Amino acid sequence: MRRILVYGVTGSGKSTLAARVGARLGLPYHSIDDLMWRPGWEPLTVAEQRDVIEKLLARDEWVIDAAYGFWHDLALQRADLIVGLDLPRWRSATRLLRRTVTRIVRRTPTCNGNYETWRKAFFDRESILLFHITSFPRKRRRMRLWQSSTDFPETVLLRSPAEVEKWLAGLTS
Repeated sequence: MRRILVYGVTGSGKSTLAARVGARLGLPYHSIDDLMWRPGWEPLTVAEQRDVIEKLLARDEWVIDAAYGFWHDLALQRADLIVGLDLPRWRSATRLLRRTVTRIVRRTPTCNGNYETWRKAFFDRESILLFHITSFPRKRRRMRLWQSSTDFPETVLLRSPAEVEKWLAGLTS
């Protein structure tokens, strides 16, 4: 297991888990949000995203914390393991709200040096909170499909923080 995709809805803890998995297994962790955004919340074009991801995924070892819809096919072709954070909606929504407010108040940079704002988080049609609501069912279906089908890499679904900790404790390189 040298190429691992950590997947889940926004706020589920993907980045935290991916960093922990990378550290535990001695694998390089890559923050997808840092790679896919330019300053000023300008996303890379789809072609640029696919190019960046193709180069990253061509490596022998990696842990990534997302698979955007524009290129998740590439990640699925190369991953040895998918770890899906299939947490209840209330838990990921609570985490996301807490994280977002903390980043706004503390002016913590995210996504390649960008800053979340009250307006962007709560009043914008591209709100991260709204994205959570609209993407949750789709991402949950996708993870469950991956787990139930032999057409995809091995997929482990973790449904609670306790399951995450238990799985991590058993993880060996």
